Amino acid sequence: MVNTQSSQNPAVSNLEYDLITALQNKAEAVKAYETYIQDAQSMDSQPCVELFQKLRDSDQQQAQEIRQHLQQVMQNGRM
Repeated sequence: MVNTQSSQNPAVSNLEYDLITALQNKAEAVKAYETYIQDAQSMDSQPCVELFQKLRDSDQQQAQEIRQHLQQVMQNGRM
């Protein structure tokens, strides 16, 4: 039997869920880039270090933007 109350008022909206998922993906990517940077450093590959740092920084900026959107959606119910 389906609980109609929970389907009408989910714990989080689809948009909140999407933003949370996107934020999680960015956080995992940032963590992975730290490993990639260390690997490139151990191989003395400065061009690769710089590339991974650039990618990490981009994902960190995107994660911050996602957080800001998520905060607004959670406070206002939408953007």
